[in-house]
Amino acid sequence: MRTARFAGVGLATALVLAGCSNGGTTPTADATSAPASAGASASVGAADPAAVEALTKATSQLGTTSFKITATSGTGFKLAGAIDPAKGVGTAELKASGTNADLNLKTLLIEKDLYLQVPGFTKAGTWTHVDVARLPEGANVGLRPGEIDPVNTSNLLGSATDVHATGGNSYAGTLDLTKAAGLAGVSQVTVDNTQAQNVPFTAGLDEQGRLSVLTIQIPNAQPLEVLYTDYGVPVTAARPAASEITEAPDSLYQSLGS
Repeated sequence: MRTARFAGVGLATALVLAGCSNGGTTPTADATSAPASAGASASVGAADPAAVEALTKATSQLGTTSFKITATSGTGFKLAGAIDPAKGVGTAELKASGTNADLNLKTLLIEKDLYLQVPGFTKAGTWTHVDVARLPEGANVGLRPGEIDPVNTSNLLGSATDVHATGGNSYAGTLDLTKAAGLAGVSQVTVDNTQAQNVPFTAGLDEQGRLSVLTIQIPNAQPLEVLYTDYGVPVTAARPAASEITEAPDSLYQSLGS
């Protein structure tokens, strides 16, 4: 496995760091969902239309209500966030560790403004304001306007095939990561093409029929396990005071794209 771009300080980097660590952990708390449109799977002959519909209904709610997300991959990666898509606000913290690197990135989204706390760029107690238009293509910093789900579950599950029920509120299928370029950081994790076209996933719904658990068996790495919880709970996110904000230097954008 080749490593993802470390300077990208996003999910792709964290997955690589986590994938090189030992001992995957499986979340056990009840959870809820990110917006996911499994509808693209309906065109695949092997998919069960009823299962596709259930996942589509379960995940489509996340465009209008707040939620919390916890994503883990082994012991080396954890992303936790609280997001309100309807109000366009959210917070996220990404921690990742590997043999040669450690990463701790905080993201704050207030409507169209994105703020980061990046080690080496942001002074303690302040935030670095980022011009979203200048972010390099593929740079994943956790949150950004219009793409508020850090795992991008909606588009990721849109690549799903062979979706079927496995009993109760549980479902399974496969993801074609070659069709999910740029989603959830997967495009920056180099895997064998054959494996990438047939990546197993499982999903579970809560008692209200909302997506609660999503597990992706990423080749050559620890499984990515995502929990969605706290639907409808208010998200506390406020714009920093002007004295606490600095504009991102050119070197940050260059780093994110390297």
